[in-house]
Amino acid sequence: MVSHGSSPSLLEALSSDFLACKICLEQLQAPKTLPCLHTYCQDCLGQLADGSHIRCPECRETVPVPPEGVAAFKTNFFVNGLLDLVKARACGDLRAGKPACALCPLVGGTSAGGPATARCLDCADDLCQACADGHRCTRQTHTHRVVDLVGYRAGWYDEEARERQAAQCPQHPGEALRFLCQPCSQLLCRECRLDPHLDHPCLPLAEAVRARRPGLEELLAGVDSNLVELEAARRMEKEALARLREQAARVGTQVEEAAEGVLRALLAQKQEVLGQLRAHVEAAEEAARERLAELEGREQVARAAAAFARRVLSLGREAEILSLEGAIAQRLRQLQGCPWAPGPAPCLLPQLELHPGLLDKNCHLLQLSFEEQQPQKDGGKDGPGTQGGEESQSRREDAPKTERQGGVQPQARDGAQTPKEEKAQTTREDRVQTLEENRAQIPHEDGGPQPHRGGRPNKKKKFKGRLKSISREPSPALGPNLDGSGLLPRPIFSCSFPTRMPGDKRSPRITGLCPFGPREILVADEQNRALKCFSLNGDYKGTVPVPEGCSPCSVAALQSAVAFSAGARLYLISPDGEVQWRRALSLSQASHAVAALPSGDRVAVSVAGHVEVYNMEGSLATRFIPGGKASRGLRALVFLTTSPQGHFVGSDWQQNSVVICDGLGQVVGEYKGPGLHGCQPGSVSVDKKGYIFLTLREVNKVVILDPKGSLLGDFLTAYHGLEKPRVTTMVDGRYLVVSLSNGTIHVFRVRFPDS
Repeated sequence: MVSHGSSPSLLEALSSDFLACKICLEQLQAPKTLPCLHTYCQDCLGQLADGSHIRCPECRETVPVPPEGVAAFKTNFFVNGLLDLVKARACGDLRAGKPACALCPLVGGTSAGGPATARCLDCADDLCQACADGHRCTRQTHTHRVVDLVGYRAGWYDEEARERQAAQCPQHPGEALRFLCQPCSQLLCRECRLDPHLDHPCLPLAEAVRARRPGLEELLAGVDSNLVELEAARRMEKEALARLREQAARVGTQVEEAAEGVLRALLAQKQEVLGQLRAHVEAAEEAARERLAELEGREQVARAAAAFARRVLSLGREAEILSLEGAIAQRLRQLQGCPWAPGPAPCLLPQLELHPGLLDKNCHLLQLSFEEQQPQKDGGKDGPGTQGGEESQSRREDAPKTERQGGVQPQARDGAQTPKEEKAQTTREDRVQTLEENRAQIPHEDGGPQPHRGGRPNKKKKFKGRLKSISREPSPALGPNLDGSGLLPRPIFSCSFPTRMPGDKRSPRITGLCPFGPREILVADEQNRALKCFSLNGDYKGTVPVPEGCSPCSVAALQSAVAFSAGARLYLISPDGEVQWRRALSLSQASHAVAALPSGDRVAVSVAGHVEVYNMEGSLATRFIPGGKASRGLRALVFLTTSPQGHFVGSDWQQNSVVICDGLGQVVGEYKGPGLHGCQPGSVSVDKKGYIFLTLREVNKVVILDPKGSLLGDFLTAYHGLEKPRVTTMVDGRYLVVSLSNGTIHVFRVRFPDS
């Protein structure tokens, strides 16, 4: 890393984008410097001015505009000098493709000079060989430095030319600035010195610089010291954020495991209770069947005896009745004396008894405690409070385990507790004690620890301390007339498949997705330098060959061609891998998002704050800055797509928003609200109705925005199997394809309410 005290070289200043305006992205014209030390073109500042104020596009500082207008801002003579050096090296009068001598027309009276072969660094003139020899022989110019023109154009004498360069007075053309008026702090030429500043004490520029340089260097040293502190603070902040995310991921895993454990225990109890219910019903049915068989047998015997007696009484003769009277009477008395059951045998009816905690809305099986993170010093990771943090960490790690051990156990039939119940009861008591200890460390609303009342935690306060994790936090309220109305698209899981193929040497890193034919997708695997084709069912269809050494980043399918970005280049290739054209892109951007226009004959690419659109022949069709040159700041579109309405939708990491532009670059919608959960917006996809599907990788979500950029709600969350989603694409307007960081692809069908 270059130290803050190192000085940049002149070559770096000339070759970098230091001389480019950050508003129009062109070379600076009439450079003006704002009080925040950012320099822009005077015309660009005029377009950016909002009444009496200007907001710097880079640092966002609001600067008052002088009463005379933006022209009254300080002229950056330093940048002007560098621009003069660049222009002198690159420009000049040409004749037959060669620079012409600047003195020949003055000496010989001809309209054009001879071919120049040298340059005077003091006069800043190109000279032919004869004029160069004479230039060295005159009294006034014999000390001038005359150098070879070829070497000068190659930049060999930039440092020397810079030393001999003089700033020109804006009021008196041709006069160099030579003095500094001390009371006015104004640079003066000889003409300015003799008129209004005649009575003011003035110093030559060299003497003034020697007097003022120590003060500036002292201030610069102070800023360098501040930069070191800021860098250390930034590093500590990043480390704290990394620890927070790591701990959040760990706790999220623990929550998942604890919930799964509770669900497993609950399902086990469900199976056990249902088994008991089935066994009880089967036993009762068997006993009832035996009783029914016995009752039916007795009923048949009684009916037969009664029928026989009725026949004898109704059809028999007197002698016959009297002869059978004794036997019939004995049988009927015998049947009457049988013990008949007055009703059904007692049957035990099952009743379900729920644990009171399941019916209590304020009972939370899972709960978080929060403690203040102790800052770690630079001397090492072991600092004050480390031991306490480890104990708290151990306590937090044990909590889900305790939850699993403390699951609800079946109650013994005799009312006594089984050994498992005694162990679970002890574990639950330990868990309650641990939660109370942790809850005591949560800051109360008045700044102190939360007290216990009557030995029991306050349920309302406990509810306020519930889980608000970044991976489980719900999105803000839905848009009007959409909350709970069922008007939002809903996901229907279709399939999931890996993208790693037998020939891959590394684990896939998917950086781009796009539709590729009917119900097929093209996957850009940057790690394995391949463009892979899959069906929506996960069938591998082969690859689209890419040039050797290329690592495809973003990809888009056009009419009979494929466009992709790799490094700082944009490629258009045929499906069989033949390169049709390539274009160089800006080196200042690590990756470039690529998207096909709905017509299929043009491709858009994000380049250093603006969007370039190329046709199939590789010609630049249009180029625009989202929001125009007068937009309030630069944009960095890391992800880009297009909508069926012809709009461009991008994830702007500079403004931390989702921006929607028309074909001319005018912003028609933008979202930067709380629905982003403080995350940088990720991949964007648009369905056939214009709904925008935005990926939030840090919180494992895909949210929906309407075509104007208003948040509608969550579409996919971690409960749909999302784990660090990376890139998405929409196929046929109704299939959302999501790639995960581990190389897995999930396919969801988007179901519309009217479908």
